[in-house]
Amino acid sequence: MPFANFKVPAGTITPEDKKKLVERTTDLYVEIYGERARPTTVVLVEEVADGGWGVAGGVLTAAMLNGDA
Repeated sequence: MPFANFKVPAGTITPEDKKKLVERTTDLYVEIYGERARPTTVVLVEEVADGGWGVAGGVLTAAMLNGDA
């Protein structure tokens, strides 16, 4: 069963963006494994609390991603 797990900062993508992630990731697995992968592909989009992760040794926030900080 193909599985993909995306972790994104909470509140930074829309429901439509999440739908695109699920659809396009599923399509990518189908491209690689064939149509047999479509019914068993699992895509998990997890929202991480603001400030709940870091990059390059610093805490990442939604403000930073939006260019506000």
